[in-house]
Amino acid sequence: MFFRQTDSEIIGYALDTLYNVISNDLEEEEQEENLPKQVDDLGSQFTEIFIKQQENVTLLLTLVEEFDFHVRWPGVKLLTSLLKQQGPQVQQIILVSPMGVSRLMDLLADSREVIRNDGVLLLQQLTKSNAAIQKIVAFENAFERLLDIITEEGNSDGGIVVEDCLLLLQNLLKNNNSNQNFFKEGSYIQRMKPWFEVGDDNCGWSAQKVTNLHLMLQLVRVLVSPTNPPGATSSCQKAMFQCGLLQQLCTILMATGVPADILTETINTVSEVIRGCQINQDYFASVNAPSNPPRPAIVVLLMSMVNERQPFVLRCAVLYCFQCFLYKNQKGQGEIVSTLLPSTIDATGNSVSAGQLLCGGLFSTDSLSNWYAAVALAHALQENATLKEQLLRVQLATSIGNPPVSLLQQCTNILSQGDKIDRRGSKVQTRVGLLMLLCTWLSNCSIAVTHFLHNPANIPFLTGQIAENLGEEEQLVQGLCALLLGISIYYNDNSLENYRKEKLKQLIEKRIGRENFIEKLGFISKHELHSRAAQKPQPSFSSPDHVMFDHEFTKLVKELEGVISKAIYKSSEEDKKEEEVKKTLEQHDNIVTHYKKVIREQDQELEELKQQVNTLRSQNEQLQATVTQQVSQIQQHKDQYNLLKVQLGKDAQHHNSHGETFQVNGIQLEEVSKLKEELEEWKNKYELLQGQLREKDSVIEKLKSSQLEMGTTEQSSQTSKSGSLELSNELQKELETLRSRIQLQSTEISKLQTENQKLQLMNTAADPVLGESGATAARNPEVEGRLLQEVKELKSEVKALSEEKASLKQYLDSSNSTVAILQDQKSKLQQEVAESKKEQDDLLVLLADQDQKLSALKNKLKELGEPVEDEDDIESGDQGDDDEDGEDEEQD
Repeated sequence: MFFRQTDSEIIGYALDTLYNVISNDLEEEEQEENLPKQVDDLGSQFTEIFIKQQENVTLLLTLVEEFDFHVRWPGVKLLTSLLKQQGPQVQQIILVSPMGVSRLMDLLADSREVIRNDGVLLLQQLTKSNAAIQKIVAFENAFERLLDIITEEGNSDGGIVVEDCLLLLQNLLKNNNSNQNFFKEGSYIQRMKPWFEVGDDNCGWSAQKVTNLHLMLQLVRVLVSPTNPPGATSSCQKAMFQCGLLQQLCTILMATGVPADILTETINTVSEVIRGCQINQDYFASVNAPSNPPRPAIVVLLMSMVNERQPFVLRCAVLYCFQCFLYKNQKGQGEIVSTLLPSTIDATGNSVSAGQLLCGGLFSTDSLSNWYAAVALAHALQENATLKEQLLRVQLATSIGNPPVSLLQQCTNILSQGDKIDRRGSKVQTRVGLLMLLCTWLSNCSIAVTHFLHNPANIPFLTGQIAENLGEEEQLVQGLCALLLGISIYYNDNSLENYRKEKLKQLIEKRIGRENFIEKLGFISKHELHSRAAQKPQPSFSSPDHVMFDHEFTKLVKELEGVISKAIYKSSEEDKKEEEVKKTLEQHDNIVTHYKKVIREQDQELEELKQQVNTLRSQNEQLQATVTQQVSQIQQHKDQYNLLKVQLGKDAQHHNSHGETFQVNGIQLEEVSKLKEELEEWKNKYELLQGQLREKDSVIEKLKSSQLEMGTTEQSSQTSKSGSLELSNELQKELETLRSRIQLQSTEISKLQTENQKLQLMNTAADPVLGESGATAARNPEVEGRLLQEVKELKSEVKALSEEKASLKQYLDSSNSTVAILQDQKSKLQQEVAESKKEQDDLLVLLADQDQKLSALKNKLKELGEPVEDEDDIESGDQGDDDEDGEDEEQD
């Protein structure tokens, strides 16, 4: 919608007029002064008339969208006034209008500060008590814009604009779990840390800064309020610790010069930030005050709590902080109680412990300090039976020369003295505080009940207090005494004969009456102050006189009031049955606890397995993604390859003259070079094999010559000679076959060499052509196919050569073994030749002897006159015999 200048002015005046009619500034001032509202509320009536027609509000939303200052600003003010007068009705109209809330969010982005600031006020009225609009505003990026405005204005040092933004943030977050979770998930808690940065000199703070910081602290408390869902509160508490916000708040807590109301609100804020959060509670226990020597922050705060000169509101805040520190914190409870035990008390007295401060406040003459200390000590024992038993060991020195008394005895002594001690403040507060402490201490602790009953003065005092008819103020004390007596009965283990359950019930029946006892017990829950304390954990009292009950104690009263009433009316047989049931329940609880432990362990194992499964799933997803990526890359490469093949086919048609003469595939050239190297290796191996064969031939020739020489010396070695000749003939044949195979391999190698030379010639012929035709001609598919075929043939030939090489090695090994056998036979033959020579020598000697004997015999025959043949005849006869032998040899 567009307007002329005059139209904009007219619309602006009309909007201003409506604003003046509907709003009444004087009436607003009177409301601020808490004056009675006039019956005749004209502004509200005019607003009702205006919004009867929803089109009026829709038109006003349209006008607010106009950028013209004279239209937009009066429209914002008029809409704000309508929301003030009839908020729910106007909210509903805006909510059902299309983009109604979203259009108003644009006001925060207006560069004119007047419109932006009034837009913040408009959104304040719009978001009051309407969760639906609060969610829409939050999801329209309101948190980001408001935090930016606060930062631009100077955080806590800013003006009233910061205050308005903080109020709007409170509207969006308070009691709205969805927006709180959105605020935390958006990491906006981290942006709150700079708000609480304070310097060393904190004097002279302006009123606006105090207001801003107060609202900022309240905003933190909205996020960690005990009324929020426990899970949401816990997550916000952890986030505040992780971003350093808690540390910053503790710095303000221990700083000097901070205004009292800011210090009080900071204590309350720290209380709720650490409440029930173990990490935050541990950090708070480690905080020390900047004193000499340094003291724990808890001790410094307790000193303020038991100091009656401190402001009442501050003391209540410190008590709340101490309660939150101990809430669900057994470790912190143990540390506080340990400062009271004899083995841990500092004997030098140089430092004051938390336990000493609590005891000092418990036995002070200020009744309010008594109450604070009693409630604080009760929280140290809350739901912790072990510490209740340990606290029974605490001994107190009352005066010089008197023996020490237990803390339990001292509490009952002060309780019984009552009005005898002069105290400042309400005396009822002291007794109420001590009775609450004793009830908390004795509940669910049979040993503490036994110690309490061991003092013979305690039961008569309680029955006397309950039986009397006292004033209205004392009725509360009577009710607490009845509760304490009921606890002594309900948790009694019957270890003391005089104070068994049955006897105590009879005592109540005789001295008080059961109905009267139940009536006095009901005084507690019916009291107004009890109802107030039960509403929220923070102790909030309008005045010191209203300090009576603690929030956690109201839970204990609610838990025990019914069971004590039943226990009073039960007979001894019912008590026995109840004890049996209790034992059975305890056994059942132990079994349940055991199974819970097992289930917890199994849950942990399941969590670990789930984490492993998630890890494996993520790895699987990564691997699948990698595989998918690789498949896509492979497909891309295939597509590129096919495209190149098509391009090469086209280029081959233009370069047929060069296509068949060369091969320029880089991969195939590399294969050719590799084949050259393999050929060179085969040549070297071939030459080596030839040298080895020549050496074997020479060895065999030597063996043959030696065998021939040996064959001429003696006939007896003829048989072995013929065997060796046969072996040599076989070796000769094998050598001939080896030579023939080597000759074949040499011819194959020569063929490969010739082919290699051809390839080299082709490569050299292709080099100049490459410079002319480029890569397109080089990738001729026909030439590529031929060279691939040749490379395959070369590979097959190389494979055949490697097989031939293996067979040659086998033949060489067999020839080596044959040569070794021949050498053995040679050595045997030489041995036989030597033996035959020796035999021949022996025969020659025998023949010589025979010749001499023959000659001697012949001479004797001649002397005797016997005829004897001559030697010549004998020699001729021998010669004839020799000739016959020679013929036989030739025949052989």
